[in-house]
Amino acid sequence: MGEVDPAFVQDQQHRPKLSIIQAEGIPQIDLTPILQHELPNPSTIDTLVKEIGSASREWGFFQVINHGVPLSLRQKLEEASRKFFAQSLEDKKKVGRDEINPTGYYDTEHTKNVRDWKEVFDFLSKDPTFVPLTSDEDDDRVIQWSNPSPQYPPQFRDIIEEYIEEMEKLAYKLLELIALSLGVEAKRFEEFFKDQTSFIRFNHYPPCPYPHLALGVGRHKDAGALTILAQDDVGGLEVKRKTDQEWVLVKPTPNAYIINVGDIIQVWSNDAYESVEHRVMVNSEKERFSIPFFFFPAHDTEVKPLEELINEENPSRYKPYNWGKFLVNRKSSNFQKKNVENIQIYHYKI
Repeated sequence: MGEVDPAFVQDQQHRPKLSIIQAEGIPQIDLTPILQHELPNPSTIDTLVKEIGSASREWGFFQVINHGVPLSLRQKLEEASRKFFAQSLEDKKKVGRDEINPTGYYDTEHTKNVRDWKEVFDFLSKDPTFVPLTSDEDDDRVIQWSNPSPQYPPQFRDIIEEYIEEMEKLAYKLLELIALSLGVEAKRFEEFFKDQTSFIRFNHYPPCPYPHLALGVGRHKDAGALTILAQDDVGGLEVKRKTDQEWVLVKPTPNAYIINVGDIIQVWSNDAYESVEHRVMVNSEKERFSIPFFFFPAHDTEVKPLEELINEENPSRYKPYNWGKFLVNRKSSNFQKKNVENIQIYHYKI
């Protein structure tokens, strides 16, 4: 990635600012109360639920500490990820993504139709994962996506699978807390994830000679339910602060996870919670690595506001949509540049 190709250049209004604002007051939530083996104290859980509720409402994301994911496993995974990306392009392309199967390696992802300055490796939680063949509403054919088998580094696949188990455990705990914070039953969301379409992504952002023109990932909101992000110490994640719409930098906290509330939770909550707009800056000197886990429901999930949260004063703000169709539509527009905006939840606004 030497000279900047125009495909990477952001429109003027979306380019990174040279003066960086460090985010203050990002909610940091300690999950110790739900990890204890003895019965948790109800008032501690209540406090936790309130913290998660206000973070989801005011920021759309938060950091968690004491989350129960073994640090040694995370370090093993981060090391394997670095080794994978250090291979030659030819070797990485042996497990390359194609039009049919959107897993594996690729370096041509587009966000909002501008190419991202990064390379990625995607791996599904469930192998195989069932999804609709097309995004056409009247086509009910289903296909399966499956995972690549990287040969290098050795045991990469085993380490990924072990880590995904930990991510799922954490995601279910967080979903329960979010459900309670909305005033619904703790396990309310669980049924939607029985045949989940979740995946993990390994991001590598090489140094960029033009960090003022390109972005590692352009501005976007996450389409799924939750994103659990492990980032290294280089930093680069910016979120759009809701109070003043300014882009602010999220400083990495060692061994914490950043949790993004996704669009699906925004719809389920009928806009009580809002997913956060974010982007990734690139660095002219340092490479950066990050590992997000995207927690997605089953393909046949009908996404719509929860009945318990709707009444005459608070009518439904969204028409229902099929998650699998939405996902397939999104995946195709990330793979190659389209002439139209990719699908968003506001297309279903009432």
